[in-house]
Amino acid sequence: MKYILVTGGVISGIGKGIIASSIGTILKSCGLRVTAIKIDPYINIDAGTFSPYEHGEVFVLNDGGEVDLDLGNYERFLDINLYKDNNITTGKIYQHVINKERHGDYLGKTVQVVPHITDAVQEWVMNQAKVPVDDDRKEPQICVIELGGTIGDIEGMPFVEAFRQFQFKAKRENFCNIHVSLVPQPNATGEQKTKPTQNSVRALRGLGLSPDLIVCRSAKPIEMAVKEKISMFCHVEPEQVIFIHDVSSTYRVPILLEEQGIIKYFKQRLNLPIDDQPSDLLMKWKKMACRYERLLKVCSIALVGKYTKLSDCYASVFKALEHSALAINYKLDLMYIDSTELERSTEAENSVKYHQAWHKLCKADGILVPGGFGIRGTEGKLQAISWARTKKKPFLGVCLGMQLAVVEFARNCLNWKDANSTEFDPDTKNPVVIDMPEHNPGDLGGTMRLGKRRTVFKTENSVLRKLYGDEMFVEERHRHRYEVNPELTHRFEEKGLKFVGHDTEGNRMEIIELENHPYFVGVQFHPEFSSRPMKPSPPYLGLLLAATGTLNAYLQRGCKLSP
Repeated sequence: MKYILVTGGVISGIGKGIIASSIGTILKSCGLRVTAIKIDPYINIDAGTFSPYEHGEVFVLNDGGEVDLDLGNYERFLDINLYKDNNITTGKIYQHVINKERHGDYLGKTVQVVPHITDAVQEWVMNQAKVPVDDDRKEPQICVIELGGTIGDIEGMPFVEAFRQFQFKAKRENFCNIHVSLVPQPNATGEQKTKPTQNSVRALRGLGLSPDLIVCRSAKPIEMAVKEKISMFCHVEPEQVIFIHDVSSTYRVPILLEEQGIIKYFKQRLNLPIDDQPSDLLMKWKKMACRYERLLKVCSIALVGKYTKLSDCYASVFKALEHSALAINYKLDLMYIDSTELERSTEAENSVKYHQAWHKLCKADGILVPGGFGIRGTEGKLQAISWARTKKKPFLGVCLGMQLAVVEFARNCLNWKDANSTEFDPDTKNPVVIDMPEHNPGDLGGTMRLGKRRTVFKTENSVLRKLYGDEMFVEERHRHRYEVNPELTHRFEEKGLKFVGHDTEGNRMEIIELENHPYFVGVQFHPEFSSRPMKPSPPYLGLLLAATGTLNAYLQRGCKLSP
């Protein structure tokens, strides 16, 4: 097993996740089996109870793990399926060690950060690195490990110390450290500064880790003189300094790394049994990146949510839309609309914001209402759904988006004016969305219906079934506490809102489709978590096809994309 540790310096959010994913992609393109581990130094057990404004979206895995969004990057880039133990947190490690202490495993000893916590980290990494993540179920050969945060953070110290020890346990030819740093360019001088990188590498060395590669992030391409300066002051060869500037799409990053000789370096440094040249997989990435940059036709989608100030809050949704747009040769124009700004209360408080939000919604080719929790912004989402339904705009509702589509239909088509979800109004006379019987109202962490579940189509006359390749069932990832009230579904079906998919027992409603509408679809699951650059998610692909007016032609071709 070869281990590649990716650390970060100067600032967090520098792009370690994309760089780690890109390195994995390059090595996979050379015919190696690659897995990935993300270490988050926070004390939370998992990411499940975070606000999306804390660390971006919560990504859900097949096994129900609620994890950091970087695991989503790994899955999309490497086309693998990870597990919750591929995300290590301080909370998980300490809980593991404390449980062992209570069990009596350390009887007679003082339990300390060194060696007990550091040993637990190393043991966890070695065990998880062996778990198969590809469809062929073979043990991985390379494990890419991303250490969250920046070098010098107090909460990350036990992990840095663990890897300081681990480099000797694994042996030099099996362990490599990549340090990602920032090369800022102040507007006042326009000069690219190397001092932050020098200080960051010095801090890393002081903690016992020496970088094998220094990846320098910058806004613009870095000059050769800067490369030589970093090489000299950071005690590495010039070919060990890699530059990654801001690019038009993340698909370009693996190509930039490969152009700077990273395959040849890894082959020598880790004694890898590979050729110097990448295989067809990286050629596909190159073609995809070139195609992305040449797109001329534009499709605009309005994303109506309440976490619109930070794009990472809907990272997987954006990627799923982007994958679908690329598949049909369109450039995606994603317009984020804060759902509260569509509400009547905003018109009274700030009419400019209100009208700007509605202007965006009205000019969009399609409307998407993603998942979420809490009552804030729900009335605005209902307004957007009503607009999509009455004006025959292509619409996709995901999780809460589907539930609100049911609420909107009940209020405006069944005339149940107080219809609501018990999440927002526990005393409503028409509870069209209810909490699930197994939902635990006490603890919030890990108590939802999580992970991959089967959805069975109950009719052949379904747009989504055709988009999924006319399969009898699909398996997608879920994350919800509430569900459509199964006792009232017949009332909706009488008026044309069809529940075309349900769970294996037939009690839990999973997919809705509206009759006599170009594309009005709601799904209880989160199809965005399974979307891949070369395998777009069918519900999102359907939305883009409908928004560009090509859905019917696509279905008539037997769900084959035109060349």
